[in-house]
Amino acid sequence: MDFTIPEDVKAKLEEIDAFIEAEIVPLEKKYPQYLDHRREYARTDFENDGLPRPEWEDLLFEIRQKADAAGLLRYPLPKELGGSAGSNLGLIVIREHLAARGLGLHADLQSEYSIVGNFPLVNVLNEFGSEEQKAAYIEGSITGAGPLAFGLTEPLHGSDATWMETTARQDGDDWVINGSKRFNSVVHKAVANIVFARTSGADGDAKGITAFIVPMETPGIDIEYYHWTFNMPTDHAEVHFKDVRVPASAILYKEGEGLAAAQRFVHHNRIKQAASSVGAARYCIQESVEYTRNRLSFGKPLSDHQAIQFPLADLYGECEMLRNFIFRVAWELDQTHHMDISDKVAICNYRANRLACAAADQAMQSHGGLGYTRGKPFEHMYRHHRRYRLTEGSDEVQIRRIAAYLFGYAGPNKRPRAKPKPR
Repeated sequence: MDFTIPEDVKAKLEEIDAFIEAEIVPLEKKYPQYLDHRREYARTDFENDGLPRPEWEDLLFEIRQKADAAGLLRYPLPKELGGSAGSNLGLIVIREHLAARGLGLHADLQSEYSIVGNFPLVNVLNEFGSEEQKAAYIEGSITGAGPLAFGLTEPLHGSDATWMETTARQDGDDWVINGSKRFNSVVHKAVANIVFARTSGADGDAKGITAFIVPMETPGIDIEYYHWTFNMPTDHAEVHFKDVRVPASAILYKEGEGLAAAQRFVHHNRIKQAASSVGAARYCIQESVEYTRNRLSFGKPLSDHQAIQFPLADLYGECEMLRNFIFRVAWELDQTHHMDISDKVAICNYRANRLACAAADQAMQSHGGLGYTRGKPFEHMYRHHRRYRLTEGSDEVQIRRIAAYLFGYAGPNKRPRAKPKPR
């Protein structure tokens, strides 16, 4: 097995670094308020439900345009969408590399924006959408001029999506949606919302969940409030749907088959989150090593103390193993269907997210009181990556998926459960 990073990906990393130095670093110097201790206030409109300030989002949009003009933004997209048809492995290596650079406008943690796009919803649309849906929504989703929101989680249901209470019933040629969604991200600026609702079947059935693309101006949509989160600004809304009427053409993919689109979204997003988390961990470890080598304690470098060395060495070992495992799983994702390796994606996700939190916490400890201040990025990184241990499936849900594949209850090697023998 070849463990080397492909030459074209190495060349892309060099191109990305050159772009950051030429285009992004000057913007960071021009707008320091978004990167230093003032960043949360500068980015957040606390008097407007804690939403992102328009000028902050305008800056991200400007950077997106620059990255697109440079041929970087669409790297993972197929060529018919203006992309480079980059591999999953290539994108994962790039995301890890960007995160390992630390905080910056090249890859903003809170908005999950990056100069090399992730585009989980674009890929869902491209794979499952009708020609009309693709024409209406793909380009705006890529450029950021017309983003889509994603409504799966509910007030009473999260990872147990097959038990969702939002319903849609057919009324003539239309469908009428009723229910609520929680953490319905991006609705504050979205042109449409991908809403999942039960249209048939019983609670717990995978079949019978349908995805609808619902324009945000449709009557009956009420954005009730936004959840203020560990990191701000917020774009995680509580949204209620009352008799929201949409045509049958709003169905994404097939009636009753919406979970296929949801799984496509979360699986590819999970491993990309994992790459960002392990990159962030690598950054925290490297910064801690450099700081403790130069910080004096009891007349000698702080790094001379084993109490400082051992926790960082332990994190470094885990980081190296996990980083290479994530790259391998990304390579496998290029060779097979995502559901065949769902357990491996889950391993990447929950272990990397835990590692990022542990590394950020240790970086704060290694830097002493300075590490806890907002002059250093570690508290910000911790607050963001702690989120990943809940989104796209909590740690517990990831471990549950691993166990299901391990014991043959799900996955490509699924087999019948043993039946109790009569006494």
